[in-house]
Amino acid sequence: MVEIQVKASSGSGHQTRWRINDKAQQHSISDREWFALVLLGDTPSLSPRTFIIPRDHLAAAAWIQHMAWLTDPGVPTGKRNAPVSAAQVNAWVVKGYENRWDLMEAPTTLASVLLPPEFRSMAQQERIGLPPDHPWTSSLPEW
Repeated sequence: MVEIQVKASSGSGHQTRWRINDKAQQHSISDREWFALVLLGDTPSLSPRTFIIPRDHLAAAAWIQHMAWLTDPGVPTGKRNAPVSAAQVNAWVVKGYENRWDLMEAPTTLASVLLPPEFRSMAQQERIGLPPDHPWTSSLPEW
C-alpha cells in the first residue's frame, strides 16, 4: 500500500512548475509517501506526463530550488522575499522521476535520488542547505 498526493500543472517548456506549499514540504512520517506531479499538455490531444517522486525528495527539491533563488548572490538584497511556503519546483528538476512508477515497488527510503546532480552540492552550501529536520540532514545520500 502507498500514499499518493497528486499535484497538477499545465504548460510546456523549461519553466513549467508546481507550487509546493508548507504541507507538501513536510518530511515523511512513513516510507510509503509519494507525489505524482502531473503535467497536463497545452492541448487535450497531448497526453499528460507524470513524475513519481518520494515526499522527502520533493521536499528537498522545493527547499533547494527556493533557497538558491532566494539567496542568489547576484540579486540585490531585498529584491526577493517570498517565503519557502511559496516554493515551486520546475519540471526540469524532477525530470529523472518521469514515469518512474517502478519506484513504488519498494519503500521510499530505498528509492534512488534522481534530482539534478548540482542539487546535491547546493544542499551542502550554508546559504541553501536542506529543510529543518529533513532526514537527509544527518546523512546526505549519493546521487
